Amino acid sequence: MTETKQEEITKVIVISSDKVLPVDAAMKIYESEFPVTVKETCFGLIVTGPADDVLEVVENIRQLDKNHIFVKDRGFPAGDERRCRASRGGGPRPGFHFLREEVKMLPAIGAALDELEEKEPLKEKTEGKGKLKVSDLERIIEAELAR
Repeated sequence: MTETKQEEITKVIVISSDKVLPVDAAMKIYESEFPVTVKETCFGLIVTGPADDVLEVVENIRQLDKNHIFVKDRGFPAGDERRCRASRGGGPRPGFHFLREEVKMLPAIGAALDELEEKEPLKEKTEGKGKLKVSDLERIIEAELAR
């Protein structure tokens, strides 16, 4: 029986939480014993491994504080020579400055998600809605054309 190798993917987990630190999330992943590679960064974690495992790990981490933990796809695994600063001669990696700007917005997005979750869903008012009579539509059109 041949075993098919599952596609590997990489996700960036950006943590903007007062409840969860990147080290807490990393420890939860290490304890889960999923066959994934985890790299801690200044903004969160980079997780690489088989697609199903990475997706499950990411969902488990998001549940720690779902409105303040965000996930992005990453095209390269951690340490990939095409993106690694050590092999490129130092300096920030491509995309770092954009990610840094995105991270600045996350507390406001998390707060808005928290507020939205606290409020009850708005109920649509159905009173007064009905079919528009042809004569009323004709009056509206004539009034608009007369302007």
